[in-house]
Amino acid sequence: MSDNTFINWTTADDAAIQNAIRRGASRRDLLKMLMAGGIAAAAGTTILGRAGRAIAATPVAGGTLKAAGWSSSNADTLDPAKASLSTDYVRCCAFYNRLTFLDQNGVTQMELAKSVESADAKVWTVKLRSGVTFHDGKTLKAADVVYSLNRHLDPAVGSKVNSIAKQMTGIKALDDLTVEITLANPNADLPTILAMHHFMILADGTTDFSKANGTGAFVCETFEPGVRSIAVRNKNYWKEGGPHLDSFEFFAISDDSARVNALLSGDIQLAASINPRSMRLLENQPAFVLSKSTSGNYTNLNMRLDLKPGDKADFVQGMKYLLNREQIQKSVLRGLAEIANDQPVSAASVYHNADLKPKAFDPEKAKFHFQKAGLLGQSIPIIASDAATSSIDMAMVIQAAGADIGMKLDVQRVPSDGYWSNYWLKAPVHFGNINPRPTPDILFSLLYASDAPWNESQYKSEKFDKMMIEARGMLDQAKRKEIYGEMQVMISEEAGTAIPAYISNVDAISSKLKGLDANPLGGMMGYAFAEYVWLEA
Repeated sequence: MSDNTFINWTTADDAAIQNAIRRGASRRDLLKMLMAGGIAAAAGTTILGRAGRAIAATPVAGGTLKAAGWSSSNADTLDPAKASLSTDYVRCCAFYNRLTFLDQNGVTQMELAKSVESADAKVWTVKLRSGVTFHDGKTLKAADVVYSLNRHLDPAVGSKVNSIAKQMTGIKALDDLTVEITLANPNADLPTILAMHHFMILADGTTDFSKANGTGAFVCETFEPGVRSIAVRNKNYWKEGGPHLDSFEFFAISDDSARVNALLSGDIQLAASINPRSMRLLENQPAFVLSKSTSGNYTNLNMRLDLKPGDKADFVQGMKYLLNREQIQKSVLRGLAEIANDQPVSAASVYHNADLKPKAFDPEKAKFHFQKAGLLGQSIPIIASDAATSSIDMAMVIQAAGADIGMKLDVQRVPSDGYWSNYWLKAPVHFGNINPRPTPDILFSLLYASDAPWNESQYKSEKFDKMMIEARGMLDQAKRKEIYGEMQVMISEEAGTAIPAYISNVDAISSKLKGLDANPLGGMMGYAFAEYVWLEA
């Protein structure tokens, strides 16, 4: 039966039903209302379904949300330039804004900028919105943008995106609402690069990050590094209609089962990045929902090429053949993943090299390479932690495969707290976990260029560096894709990073939490969920 059948039913009647639902009317009461209006029971069921869907899609103002991420430390920061964990990204997205942002389809949209334009991809003009204010009441000006971007170029700041920002050789204000950015070489990706979490805009001269003074949807009330943050609604927020929440509290629960149990008990309404093992706790639980997105997140095994045993190329090759990618996908990740071939650019990107087929699981080839490296039978430590999603389970799979061929792999499980500062990038063989990035150039600049700040395996290649710069400013997209494809082959064959699968991020949420959509920048709506979600009354 179509809605056209309800001849006497009006929009005002729909509104009356929706209001009754919001007031807590029972289904029986609602059907009585409909029948009193001359609507048959069958038609009434359709109307109630429509009303329910309309209410679910209509944001509700108010309420306090408690959400738990999976990793934090005493190094948690409100300085966007230094942000390195998802915990940092969530807070930065709540307290600050960027010039641009990526929508759920991966399309670059304007945020603090009204426009970002260039005729040659080298000199860019940024026009700012007028009337935007910081939390302290200061009005956003071009000087704030100039200061914020220049901070990434100052070695003393220690920006995580310094290698990306270094292409900005000139940043100046043309007037109060116009900024000109000149690049060392053309880069057609600049509007997308400015959507990265690190490029949040600060007030000119900001040096105190004990609290956040941004233009964002929330004001920082409490920030305790490694413990929690409490944010309250910015009553003067420049965007119309948001945020919906009155406040939200964010903290980390590193243990997956504990995080899920906190959700089940009602202590939190969002448990981020749930391990497939812990998802079993949520099966057949109608009061909870799993929000899934696959956008390029991965956990990888890193073998530093400048340290033993990774300084032997045959050890690295042996480990890549020892990876049972299919077992990791099906058993460790419970099918919530897409098999990868050690390339950081996922199938979600138009630049993904689909011709790179996954390296086969071949223990005999692995054994050959380990013997050639003179390492078969030696004990090799592998550092794993709950901080790197599913890395412990992956390590166990690799360890078992190694045992079958006489390769002793000593899996050393370390605490989540301090993992990223004490083990990641430092241990000879260890796991990492990389969040999605919007362009191949960003991935390459952060992780594989010779001067990359997060060069996990210390991969160095002059050829790779030159190709990265060449492709960066190329307007011929077909040629650009060809170069990026070749670079992915180089990473897969030469770097010491083994990427077995692209992980589907799964956030577990209360069914009362609405508005959480997928985003190419990662889980929790690209870490910006707080601004957009609401709690059903």
